[in-house]
Amino acid sequence: MFTKLTMIRWLLVTLLVVYCIQVAESGGSNHKYKPNDEVPIYANKVGPFHNPSETYRFFDLPFCLPAHLKEKSEALGEVLSGDRLVSAPYKLPFLVEKDSEIVCRKRLTKEDVSKFRSAVAKDYYFQMYYDDLPFWGFIGKVDKDKTDPSEQKYYLFKHLHFEIHYNKDRVIEINAKADPSDVVDLTEDKEVEVEFMYTVRWKETNVSYETRMEKYSQSLLHPHHLEIHWFSIINSCVTVLLLTGFLATILMRVLKNDFVKYAHDEEVADDLEETGWKYIHGDVFRYPKYKSLFAAALGSGTQLFSLALFIFGLALVGVFYPYNRGALFTALVVIYALTSGIAGYTAASFYHQLEGTNWVRNLMLTGCLFCGPLFLTFCFLNTVAIAYTATAALPFGTIVVIVLIWTLVTSPLLVLGGISGKNSKAEFQAPVRTTKFPREIPPLPWYRKTIPQMAMAGFLPFSAIYIELYYIFASVWGHRIYTIYIFIILLIVTAFITVALTYFQLAAEDHEWWWRSFLCGGS
Repeated sequence: MFTKLTMIRWLLVTLLVVYCIQVAESGGSNHKYKPNDEVPIYANKVGPFHNPSETYRFFDLPFCLPAHLKEKSEALGEVLSGDRLVSAPYKLPFLVEKDSEIVCRKRLTKEDVSKFRSAVAKDYYFQMYYDDLPFWGFIGKVDKDKTDPSEQKYYLFKHLHFEIHYNKDRVIEINAKADPSDVVDLTEDKEVEVEFMYTVRWKETNVSYETRMEKYSQSLLHPHHLEIHWFSIINSCVTVLLLTGFLATILMRVLKNDFVKYAHDEEVADDLEETGWKYIHGDVFRYPKYKSLFAAALGSGTQLFSLALFIFGLALVGVFYPYNRGALFTALVVIYALTSGIAGYTAASFYHQLEGTNWVRNLMLTGCLFCGPLFLTFCFLNTVAIAYTATAALPFGTIVVIVLIWTLVTSPLLVLGGISGKNSKAEFQAPVRTTKFPREIPPLPWYRKTIPQMAMAGFLPFSAIYIELYYIFASVWGHRIYTIYIFIILLIVTAFITVALTYFQLAAEDHEWWWRSFLCGGS
């Protein structure tokens, strides 16, 4: 019965997450157009190319404003990802071509020139959406002065060329390129007259509407090094196989010798003085210190692991695709809220097995162990983003929505899971009886202390995935799109390392292994 209820709950969670994502990404258009129909185009943000995490509103730079500036209503995930869509100054009706259409004539003040020059110097790019298709372009360029090569000249692009591909009544692809010969010199601090223009060309294509997003699985602004990527994955896999094989061989050989030593001849074994892990068999299952915190950490970790499995599962079935605005952040918030019951159940159940009594404090600790540091980090980063007027700054309304989700969904599910875990019949069944008084731990060399063991446990998995780190960092803080293959590799290596270090710790007659195993795996 419990298994059926669990399966039903997971199915409902999955359906709810997919529904929330579909609602977040759906708009008022069916993406079918007739000739001369208006196709929605929105300006999103600008920012330095080499730091995609630093983005600002499009009209923070003095571009031409549209006649009716309108902000697009956005879902929670879109706001969290830093999207701030507003109506763009361009008009691109379906199948309507234009030649050097004037957007506006504008006189840039010295302050406007300074803003644009600073943006060009930092290699700013812009991002827009046309029929929910993202496209990018640069706002200017920097050239060396022909008369004096040591000096630089700053130019602003004033003429954009849009090339739009269509298939019957659907928009399939859009690209925007600036005319490098049609520029405005911004090198000097003086007022400048600018005439912003754009040209539109339409081309028919055989690409279907259903596959139009596939091109975004590769980076548009960087070359795609697929061969190097697969080579690094194979290299990581070989490293993992060698590492796990080496550890498994050592562990099995040592254990085999121990078993032969202790079990080959019972009479001889009784006469032998017990050493190693058998010497402390009466202390191995002694409850850890700070068991409430330990149970809370276990519950939070189980929730985050479930969150990762859900995200990867949804990614595998195609719910996420590159530049699907806010889908990933929406899924993260919704799944984290809905899986809080797992954290409550795991923490309370384990705390109950450790004969803990103050389960209310345990649940409060479980709820705050991850959210507390996350909230403090968010407050700091959001304050910095507000000070720099970056799009990463969350509006007050979005913060209220997140707080309400935590209060009305996360907390009740955490409590329900905790009550269910507290009332569970699970008992801690140690295979051996725990002695009344703990044995004294012998003096250990420095490299067997907690900090060096954590460093060793962290270094070995790092050595297996270090080649992949370039792709991970380029995805998080760059323009690349990265599919995580390394997650399973990391889990395997971490599990092997933790088991091996725990065994060696017990062999050294150190029975306080609970926290050590958790910290070594976490490092």
